[in-house]
Amino acid sequence: MSWSDERVELLKKMWGEGQSASQIAKELGGVTRNAVIGKVHRLGLSNRNGGGGSSTASASTEAKAKPAPKAAKPAKPKAAPKAEAAPAASEAPVPVPAPVTRIKPIIPAGQPLPPQPSTNEIDPKALAKVTEVEKKAKRLNLMELTSRTCKWPVGDPATDDFWFCGLPTQAGKPYCEAHVGVAFQPMSARRDRRR
Repeated sequence: MSWSDERVELLKKMWGEGQSASQIAKELGGVTRNAVIGKVHRLGLSNRNGGGGSSTASASTEAKAKPAPKAAKPAKPKAAPKAEAAPAASEAPVPVPAPVTRIKPIIPAGQPLPPQPSTNEIDPKALAKVTEVEKKAKRLNLMELTSRTCKWPVGDPATDDFWFCGLPTQAGKPYCEAHVGVAFQPMSARRDRRR
């Protein structure tokens, strides 16, 4: 939602008439009460005049009336600059750098999976062994996995045909012997196969 000139004029008019931020938000539609309050403060409309009138007259009256309370009450000037400083910062947002994280983002169900190693990056013998092992796999679900079962995922997690290998793991590894052969390959061997 953007604040078009017409919407701002309607906001000024309704605010000058004494309507609440909730009522104004409801009338404008597509905007929250808090958005109305923020815009009111950015426009400097926080002091109500009490009367209605045209939007241009109320805007000029409020502009003239604003300095008067500062001179009349010495306590107000301290509060007014603080209230005006925050909205001015919100009108021109300072770009905040994205936090640096090493955690890989979670891919929501139904989204395409990240690129997987192509078959030319995997040793053909290891690939053949995996194909044979997956025919004998236990096809466990997540709740059936233990520290001694192979945790190699097979299929798309967003479908019902997703399962884990479940065969006994190789010592110190999370996978069975066949899946270890695919998962843990020396970098030089993969580089050679790509050529």
